[in-house]
Amino acid sequence: MPPNQPEKQPLLLRQSQQSDADEEERAYGSHEKVIIISSDEAEEWIKTPPFSWKKLWLFTGPGFLMSIAFLDPGNLEGDLQAGAIAGYSLLWLLFWATLMGLLVQLLAARVGVATGKHLAELCREEYPTWARMVLWIMAELALIGADIQEVIGSAIAIKILSNGVLPLWAGVIITALDCFIFLLLENYGVRKLEAIFAVLIATMALSFAWMFGETKPDGIELLLGVLIPKLSSKTIKEAVGIVGCIIMPHNVFLHSALVQSRQVDQQKEGRIQEALRYYSIESTAALGVSFMINLFVTTVFAKAFYGTDIANSIGLANAGHYLQEKYGGYVPILYIWGIGLLAAGQSSTITGTYAGQFIMGGFLNLRLKKWLRSLVTRSCAIIPTMIVALATDTSEDTLDVLNEWLNVLQSIQIPFALIPLLSLVAKEQIMGVFKVGPVLKVVSWFVAFLVMVINGYLLVDFLSSEVTTVLVGCIVLSFTAAYVGFILYLVLRAANFLDWLSSFQSKRYTNTVS
Repeated sequence: MPPNQPEKQPLLLRQSQQSDADEEERAYGSHEKVIIISSDEAEEWIKTPPFSWKKLWLFTGPGFLMSIAFLDPGNLEGDLQAGAIAGYSLLWLLFWATLMGLLVQLLAARVGVATGKHLAELCREEYPTWARMVLWIMAELALIGADIQEVIGSAIAIKILSNGVLPLWAGVIITALDCFIFLLLENYGVRKLEAIFAVLIATMALSFAWMFGETKPDGIELLLGVLIPKLSSKTIKEAVGIVGCIIMPHNVFLHSALVQSRQVDQQKEGRIQEALRYYSIESTAALGVSFMINLFVTTVFAKAFYGTDIANSIGLANAGHYLQEKYGGYVPILYIWGIGLLAAGQSSTITGTYAGQFIMGGFLNLRLKKWLRSLVTRSCAIIPTMIVALATDTSEDTLDVLNEWLNVLQSIQIPFALIPLLSLVAKEQIMGVFKVGPVLKVVSWFVAFLVMVINGYLLVDFLSSEVTTVLVGCIVLSFTAAYVGFILYLVLRAANFLDWLSSFQSKRYTNTVS
């Protein structure tokens, strides 16, 4: 843009003043962000700059950190159980569930890039205090539930790799220390931290790919499983589990914050469009990698255990031992499984700590030092996890029951991340020219509705078997009424129905007075 041309007006109609922004909690300080525009490229662009492989490399990172939630121990357990019980028949659902997850994560990235604020910050500004606090509590509960699964997964891996010398509770303590490792890595810059996560993802990919090669699943059955939809009454629970594990509430908040680790000029439409393009490419690539890893795990257990008597009893704690009994080999497959599981658990617990910082800081606008925020968010998960580890160290059945309850907890929380996201991304006063169009809006709400219905089925199916007394039934019914009522409030607010009703009542009152 020529120097004598007046500067463009801000894209967002709701852009806050710089003095106010300086006083608010931010995902990244200006000194922490990766600089994208070099000194010889400082001119303003009216249109989106041309594609550059170098810039794609600079934008690569946040999507891969986001993809770790698709590879956490909870997902791996869902994969192995789907493979052992349903064989190759649910691979098509894994593929389409990953695409649905990609759509949600791209919307989260869109909100973060276009507004310069992450989802928790926007919720703090958009909702009244009582609703904001409920959303914060729900987000924290979802994070704690996911973190317990991740920490337990890491502890199981440590127990496997130590030949049972280190009990589950010792593995939990070791995993808890990753909080301080994370703080140490963060001091060296965002790119160094992203490189560590790339190593962990590569470790998972190599471990599970080696297992895939060792067990030699049927290639034709695999291809047919991906291309041809199949679903039976016997595999409905595993199908629901696959979809339920893909959308992680805390991951929606996380990705909207991670994309702010790059310097993007919020005043220039071309720069925002450029960032969205690169983030879309790298997020798609990252979830492509995660899909392949999940595919490896599902097909390995489909080949090894589908149709066997032990298919229904396989979980994270005993999966490696069953593989070792069946395949053994010069390189013990048990330890390869343990290495992959450890990489999944460690990477997901660190990103969980990251998400906890953004959620707490965004909803409450806390300006705490990073080490203190990390300590608080890590303690919220480690304390209940330690109790769980001490209580279930010798009982695999108890761990499986706990995992079911934690999956239900995740299912309950999904609407409280999806509905605010879809509401905000469609508002012009927040997104400006980057609000989603009518077609994408309909598709997004359809996907969200589908995910919530599927998880609702999981919730109803689980509770129907657990509620055995009238008292418990009354308590569950009361919580369900409050739960549905709050979801209805969020949906009506997203549809601007409450604003219309308030305006209608105000006009009616004015007419009555006059």
